[in-house]
Amino acid sequence: MDELRICVVGCGMIAREHIERIQNRIRGARVVAVCDVVPANLEQGAAIAGPGTKQYKDFNEAVNDPDVNAVMVTTPGQFHKSPVLAAIKAGKPVFCEKPLANAASDCREVVEAEMESGKHLVQVGFMRRYDRGYRQVKELLDSGKFGAPMIVKCTHRADGVADSYTTAMAVTDTAIHEIDVLPWLVNDEWDEVQCVMPRRSSKAHEGLQDPQVMILKTKGGIVTVLEVNVNDGFGYDINCEVVCENGVVNLPCPSFPTVRFQNNVSTKIEDNWIMRFIDSYDVEIQDWVDHALKGQTGGSSAWDGYVASITADALVKSQTSGAFEKVQTGGTPDFYQK
Repeated sequence: MDELRICVVGCGMIAREHIERIQNRIRGARVVAVCDVVPANLEQGAAIAGPGTKQYKDFNEAVNDPDVNAVMVTTPGQFHKSPVLAAIKAGKPVFCEKPLANAASDCREVVEAEMESGKHLVQVGFMRRYDRGYRQVKELLDSGKFGAPMIVKCTHRADGVADSYTTAMAVTDTAIHEIDVLPWLVNDEWDEVQCVMPRRSSKAHEGLQDPQVMILKTKGGIVTVLEVNVNDGFGYDINCEVVCENGVVNLPCPSFPTVRFQNNVSTKIEDNWIMRFIDSYDVEIQDWVDHALKGQTGGSSAWDGYVASITADALVKSQTSGAFEKVQTGGTPDFYQK
């Protein structure tokens, strides 16, 4: 395979960004088809992809188009499973935006289909593994000079959310990024998790518990304390500090000028997640393309997507129980051993 000819299934906001990215900045790939059941989305996706782009309403037809040799799934999460399974059945590499599926049982179905195919075909779009800062932290931890990680302290803060945002979404839409990236960062696996509810912010809309504190323990004894605060009042603020035996490693923040103005010294904070991680998307999609051209996968696997879903379910359960809940995956299959 000398070029990925991609069909994008689902042409919403993130899909349109990926289409533009692939057509203009990614080597070895181009979008040749788009698929969406919403006519306006379909037209917008095709317009960005350019003249000659095929348009489909049925993902099965799109995935099985002989001109298509790779698939990108960017529908809402509840609609991920079916096109991903169709791509696996067709033997075509598939990039699926996170989550792999909304239900752990659906994620497991994808895992089993991929193992039955005998090929590694699925990559899940957890882009933080491609963020320069997280990669720098991982390189330092993997060097061994800081000793074993013991404690991880994280914040995931935002300056407001939509009225449709629920208490459970603090896990499934927000903390899910830390759920995926942190085991990769410290080379460990989740064992048990707990969600603690502090005093509720007056800025949280009715029915939303915010902030939340999540405690996640690994099998190796590392304890993570994650603050999720989506009404912080000041901006998008991602932090990660790893306390090791011989030192502390902090995630670098985006670089902004320090300004002295009107008797203040200040540094800007990002407004939203799009700009904070914009560069990581370019690296992530290029890595998917490079691996797929070699018949390989990179980044988060289908198994990683399944484990993230299992962990999220345990945290959501703890939102109600208040107790530690076990993360029970049954062990990593040999197929996914790296």
